[in-house]
Amino acid sequence: MPRTTFQELLDAGVHFGHLKRKWNPAMAPYIFMERNGIHIIDLEKTIVKLDEAASAMKHIARSGKKILFVATKKQAKEIVAEKVKQVNMPYVTERWPGGMLTNFPTIRKAVKKMGSIDKMATDGTFANLSKREKLQVTRQRAKLEKTLGSIVDLTRLPSALFIVDVCKERIAVREAKRLGIPVFAMVDTNSDPSDIEFPIPANDDASKSISLIVGLLCQAIEEGLNERKLEKDKEPVQKDKKFIRKELETSDLPDSVIQAIVEEEEEVEAEDENLAEEGEEEEEIIAGLDETDEE
Repeated sequence: MPRTTFQELLDAGVHFGHLKRKWNPAMAPYIFMERNGIHIIDLEKTIVKLDEAASAMKHIARSGKKILFVATKKQAKEIVAEKVKQVNMPYVTERWPGGMLTNFPTIRKAVKKMGSIDKMATDGTFANLSKREKLQVTRQRAKLEKTLGSIVDLTRLPSALFIVDVCKERIAVREAKRLGIPVFAMVDTNSDPSDIEFPIPANDDASKSISLIVGLLCQAIEEGLNERKLEKDKEPVQKDKKFIRKELETSDLPDSVIQAIVEEEEEVEAEDENLAEEGEEEEEIIAGLDETDEE
Protein backbone atom coordinates (compact mmCIF):
# COMPACT_ATOMS: atom_id res chain seq x y z
CA MET A 1 0.00 0.00 0.00
CA PRO A 2 1.42 3.45 -0.94
CA ARG A 3 2.55 5.66 1.94
CA THR A 4 0.66 8.63 0.56
CA THR A 5 -2.13 9.38 -1.86
CA PHE A 6 -2.29 11.32 -5.08
CA GLN A 7 -4.56 13.89 -3.40
CA GLU A 8 -2.15 14.48 -0.49
CA LEU A 9 0.69 15.17 -2.91
CA LEU A 10 -1.57 17.44 -4.95
CA ASP A 11 -2.66 19.42 -1.88
CA ALA A 12 0.98 19.92 -0.83
CA GLY A 13 1.92 21.27 -4.27
CA VAL A 14 4.41 18.47 -4.93
CA HIS A 15 3.46 18.54 -8.63
CA PHE A 16 4.65 22.09 -9.35
CA GLY A 17 7.96 22.16 -11.23
CA HIS A 18 10.03 25.05 -12.53
CA LEU A 19 9.51 27.23 -15.59
CA LYS A 20 9.79 25.31 -18.85
CA ARG A 21 12.88 27.29 -19.89
CA LYS A 22 14.70 26.19 -16.71
CA TRP A 23 14.10 22.47 -17.09
CA ASN A 24 16.72 19.74 -17.22
CA PRO A 25 16.06 17.29 -20.11
CA ALA A 26 17.13 14.40 -17.85
CA MET A 27 13.89 14.98 -15.89
CA ALA A 28 11.72 14.34 -18.97
CA PRO A 29 10.54 10.86 -17.76
CA TYR A 30 9.09 12.44 -14.61
CA ILE A 31 7.27 15.36 -16.26
CA PHE A 32 3.54 14.90 -16.89
CA MET A 33 2.79 18.04 -18.89
CA GLU A 34 3.44 21.77 -19.27
CA ARG A 35 0.87 24.36 -18.22
CA ASN A 36 1.20 28.14 -18.46
CA GLY A 37 4.94 27.81 -19.05
CA ILE A 38 5.47 25.62 -15.94
CA HIS A 39 6.29 21.92 -15.95
CA ILE A 40 3.96 19.64 -13.98
CA ILE A 41 5.51 16.60 -12.28
CA ASP A 42 3.90 13.18 -12.78
CA LEU A 43 2.67 12.37 -9.26
CA GLU A 44 2.03 8.71 -10.10
CA LYS A 45 5.77 8.32 -10.61
CA THR A 46 6.43 10.35 -7.46
CA ILE A 47 4.38 7.85 -5.44
CA VAL A 48 6.34 4.90 -6.87
CA LYS A 49 9.73 6.52 -6.26
CA LEU A 50 8.73 7.68 -2.79
CA ASP A 51 7.71 4.15 -1.78
CA GLU A 52 11.02 2.77 -3.10
CA ALA A 53 13.00 5.37 -1.13
CA ALA A 54 10.97 4.82 2.05
CA SER A 55 11.46 1.04 1.83
CA ALA A 56 15.23 1.42 1.36
CA MET A 57 15.51 3.93 4.24
CA LYS A 58 13.54 1.59 6.49
CA HIS A 59 16.02 -1.24 5.75
CA ILE A 60 19.00 1.02 6.45
CA ALA A 61 17.55 2.23 9.75
CA ARG A 62 16.64 -1.35 10.70
CA SER A 63 20.27 -2.36 10.20
CA GLY A 64 21.37 0.34 12.67
CA LYS A 65 23.04 2.64 10.14
CA LYS A 66 22.85 6.42 9.88
CA ILE A 67 21.29 8.51 7.11
CA LEU A 68 22.59 12.06 6.84
CA PHE A 69 19.96 14.66 5.87
CA VAL A 70 21.18 17.73 3.98
CA ALA A 71 18.96 20.79 3.49
CA THR A 72 20.53 24.24 3.65
CA LYS A 73 17.91 26.19 1.68
CA LYS A 74 15.88 28.62 3.76
CA GLN A 75 12.44 27.01 3.41
CA ALA A 76 13.75 23.51 4.26
CA LYS A 77 16.11 24.14 7.21
CA GLU A 78 13.65 24.25 10.09
CA ILE A 79 11.40 21.53 8.68
CA VAL A 80 14.24 19.05 8.23
CA ALA A 81 15.84 19.84 11.60
CA GLU A 82 12.55 19.38 13.45
CA LYS A 83 11.52 16.11 11.78
CA VAL A 84 14.96 14.48 11.66
CA LYS A 85 15.65 15.17 15.36
CA GLN A 86 12.66 12.99 16.20
CA VAL A 87 14.27 9.92 14.60
CA ASN A 88 17.74 10.73 15.96
CA MET A 89 19.46 11.02 12.59
CA PRO A 90 22.26 13.50 11.78
CA TYR A 91 21.54 16.51 9.59
CA VAL A 92 23.21 19.55 8.03
CA THR A 93 21.05 22.67 7.70
CA GLU A 94 23.48 25.59 8.07
CA ARG A 95 25.95 24.98 5.29
CA TRP A 96 27.81 22.03 3.82
CA PRO A 97 31.43 22.05 5.11
CA GLY A 98 33.65 21.11 2.18
CA GLY A 99 35.19 17.70 2.84
CA MET A 100 32.43 16.65 5.21
CA LEU A 101 32.58 13.14 3.73
CA THR A 102 35.87 13.00 1.82
CA ASN A 103 37.82 14.47 4.75
CA PHE A 104 35.66 13.01 7.50
CA PRO A 105 38.45 12.35 10.06
CA THR A 106 39.27 16.07 10.15
CA ILE A 107 35.59 16.98 10.57
CA ARG A 108 35.45 14.54 13.50
CA LYS A 109 38.41 16.33 15.05
CA ALA A 110 36.53 19.62 14.86
CA VAL A 111 33.50 17.98 16.48
CA LYS A 112 35.69 16.61 19.27
CA LYS A 113 37.02 20.12 19.78
CA MET A 114 33.57 21.06 21.08
CA GLY A 115 33.83 18.30 23.66
CA SER A 116 37.26 19.46 24.79
CA ILE A 117 35.95 23.02 25.24
CA ASP A 118 33.03 21.72 27.30
CA LYS A 119 35.48 19.76 29.41
CA MET A 120 37.46 22.95 30.07
CA ALA A 121 34.33 24.48 31.60
CA THR A 122 33.87 21.56 34.01
CA ASP A 123 37.46 20.83 35.07
CA GLY A 124 38.24 24.43 36.07
CA THR A 125 40.55 25.24 33.15
CA PHE A 126 38.09 27.81 31.81
CA ALA A 127 38.19 29.78 35.07
CA ASN A 128 41.95 30.29 34.74
CA LEU A 129 41.69 31.94 31.31
CA SER A 130 41.73 35.69 30.82
CA LYS A 131 38.53 37.48 29.81
CA ARG A 132 39.70 37.77 26.21
CA GLU A 133 40.66 34.09 25.98
CA LYS A 134 37.29 33.09 27.43
CA LEU A 135 35.54 35.19 24.80
CA GLN A 136 37.57 33.63 21.98
CA VAL A 137 36.91 30.09 23.21
CA THR A 138 33.19 30.79 23.67
CA ARG A 139 32.89 32.20 20.15
CA GLN A 140 34.79 29.23 18.75
CA ARG A 141 32.45 26.83 20.56
CA ALA A 142 29.35 28.66 19.29
CA LYS A 143 30.64 28.62 15.71
CA LEU A 144 31.39 24.90 15.81
CA GLU A 145 28.01 24.19 17.41
CA LYS A 146 26.17 26.10 14.70
CA THR A 147 27.89 24.30 11.84
CA LEU A 148 28.63 20.84 13.25
CA GLY A 149 26.45 20.48 16.34
CA SER A 150 23.84 18.42 14.50
CA ILE A 151 26.37 15.71 13.54
CA VAL A 152 27.87 15.14 17.00
CA ASP A 153 26.61 11.54 17.04
CA LEU A 154 27.90 10.77 13.53
CA THR A 155 31.01 8.85 14.54
CA ARG A 156 31.58 7.26 11.13
CA LEU A 157 30.57 7.91 7.54
CA PRO A 158 26.81 7.72 6.96
CA SER A 159 25.36 4.81 4.98
CA ALA A 160 23.26 7.16 2.86
CA LEU A 161 22.43 10.82 2.23
CA PHE A 162 19.05 12.47 1.81
CA ILE A 163 19.18 15.80 -0.02
CA VAL A 164 16.65 18.54 -0.61
CA ASP A 165 17.59 20.30 -3.88
CA VAL A 166 20.51 18.52 -5.56
CA CYS A 167 21.39 21.69 -7.49
CA LYS A 168 22.12 23.63 -4.32
CA GLU A 169 23.84 20.68 -2.62
CA ARG A 170 25.92 19.60 -5.61
CA ILE A 171 29.12 19.42 -3.52
CA ALA A 172 27.50 16.95 -1.15
CA VAL A 173 26.32 14.86 -4.12
CA ARG A 174 29.84 14.82 -5.59
CA GLU A 175 31.42 13.75 -2.31
CA ALA A 176 28.86 10.97 -1.82
CA LYS A 177 29.38 9.72 -5.38
CA ARG A 178 33.14 9.73 -4.92
CA LEU A 179 32.83 7.53 -1.81
CA GLY A 180 30.09 5.29 -3.21
CA ILE A 181 27.50 6.46 -0.67
CA PRO A 182 23.94 6.12 -2.05
CA VAL A 183 21.94 9.34 -2.33
CA PHE A 184 18.21 9.85 -1.78
CA ALA A 185 16.95 13.22 -3.02
CA MET A 186 14.00 15.39 -3.94
CA VAL A 187 14.59 16.24 -7.59
CA ASP A 188 12.73 19.15 -9.19
CA THR A 189 12.35 19.70 -12.95
CA ASN A 190 15.60 21.73 -13.04
CA SER A 191 17.64 18.91 -11.48
CA ASP A 192 19.78 16.12 -12.91
CA PRO A 193 18.65 12.79 -11.39
CA SER A 194 21.32 10.71 -13.15
CA ASP A 195 23.70 10.69 -10.15
CA ILE A 196 20.94 9.97 -7.63
CA GLU A 197 20.27 6.36 -6.64
CA PHE A 198 16.83 7.14 -5.22
CA PRO A 199 15.37 10.22 -6.98
CA ILE A 200 11.98 11.45 -5.75
CA PRO A 201 10.46 13.78 -8.38
CA ALA A 202 8.92 16.58 -6.32
CA ASN A 203 8.71 20.33 -5.80
CA ASP A 204 11.80 21.12 -3.68
CA ASP A 205 10.92 24.80 -3.17
CA ALA A 206 7.54 24.71 -1.37
CA SER A 207 7.67 24.15 2.38
CA LYS A 208 4.48 22.00 2.32
CA SER A 209 6.00 19.71 -0.30
CA ILE A 210 9.28 19.37 1.61
CA SER A 211 7.43 18.76 4.89
CA LEU A 212 5.28 15.99 3.39
CA ILE A 213 8.15 14.11 1.70
CA VAL A 214 10.57 14.40 4.64
CA GLY A 215 7.81 13.47 7.09
CA LEU A 216 6.95 10.27 5.18
CA LEU A 217 10.61 9.24 4.97
CA CYS A 218 11.12 9.90 8.70
CA GLN A 219 8.10 7.70 9.40
CA ALA A 220 9.77 4.91 7.40
CA ILE A 221 12.99 5.38 9.39
CA GLU A 222 11.04 5.25 12.65
CA GLU A 223 9.42 1.99 11.56
CA GLY A 224 12.85 0.54 10.83
CA LEU A 225 14.19 1.66 14.22
CA ASN A 226 11.17 0.17 16.01
CA GLU A 227 11.60 -3.16 14.21
CA ARG A 228 15.28 -3.15 15.13
CA LYS A 229 14.38 -2.58 18.78
CA LEU A 230 11.87 -5.45 18.73
CA GLU A 231 14.44 -7.77 17.15
CA LYS A 232 17.00 -6.84 19.79
CA ASP A 233 14.50 -7.55 22.56
CA LYS A 234 13.69 -10.96 21.09
CA GLU A 235 17.27 -11.89 20.15
CA PRO A 236 19.80 -10.86 22.80
CA VAL A 237 22.48 -12.83 20.96
CA GLN A 238 24.08 -10.64 18.30
CA LYS A 239 23.76 -11.80 14.70
CA ASP A 240 27.01 -12.67 13.00
CA LYS A 241 28.18 -10.95 9.83
CA LYS A 242 27.29 -13.86 7.52
CA PHE A 243 23.70 -13.79 8.73
CA ILE A 244 23.49 -10.02 8.26
CA ARG A 245 24.89 -10.27 4.73
CA LYS A 246 22.44 -13.06 3.85
CA GLU A 247 19.51 -11.05 5.24
CA LEU A 248 20.51 -7.98 3.20
CA GLU A 249 20.97 -9.96 -0.01
CA THR A 250 17.41 -11.29 0.24
CA SER A 251 16.05 -7.75 0.60
CA ASP A 252 14.98 -5.50 -2.27
CA LEU A 253 17.82 -3.03 -1.72
CA PRO A 254 20.10 -2.17 -4.67
CA ASP A 255 23.59 -3.72 -4.68
CA SER A 256 25.20 -0.31 -3.99
CA VAL A 257 23.21 0.13 -0.79
CA ILE A 258 23.87 -3.45 0.37
CA GLN A 259 27.59 -3.04 -0.29
CA ALA A 260 27.70 0.24 1.67
CA ILE A 261 25.95 -1.35 4.67
CA VAL A 262 28.16 -4.46 4.64
CA GLU A 263 31.38 -2.44 4.36
CA GLU A 264 30.38 -0.21 7.23
CA GLU A 265 29.43 -3.26 9.34
CA GLU A 266 32.96 -4.56 8.87
CA GLU A 267 34.35 -1.26 10.11
CA VAL A 268 32.21 -1.10 13.25
CA GLU A 269 34.67 -3.15 15.31
CA ALA A 270 37.55 -0.80 14.57
CA GLU A 271 37.46 2.62 16.20
CA ASP A 272 38.73 5.73 14.47
CA GLU A 273 42.38 5.15 15.42
CA ASN A 274 43.73 6.68 12.24
CA LEU A 275 42.23 10.12 12.68
CA ALA A 276 44.48 12.93 11.49
CA GLU A 277 46.77 14.60 14.00
CA GLU A 278 45.21 17.19 16.26
CA GLY A 279 46.11 20.84 16.11
CA GLU A 280 46.76 21.96 12.57
CA GLU A 281 43.74 20.24 11.04
CA GLU A 282 41.44 21.55 13.76
CA GLU A 283 42.69 25.04 13.11
CA GLU A 284 42.16 24.57 9.35
CA ILE A 285 38.52 23.64 9.89
CA ILE A 286 37.94 26.53 12.29
CA ALA A 287 39.77 28.93 9.96
CA GLY A 288 37.60 27.71 7.11
CA LEU A 289 34.50 28.46 9.10
CA ASP A 290 35.83 31.94 9.86
CA GLU A 291 36.49 32.62 6.18
CA THR A 292 33.00 31.50 5.21
CA ASP A 293 31.40 33.76 7.82
CA GLU A 294 33.43 36.72 6.56
CA GLU A 295 32.25 36.09 3.00
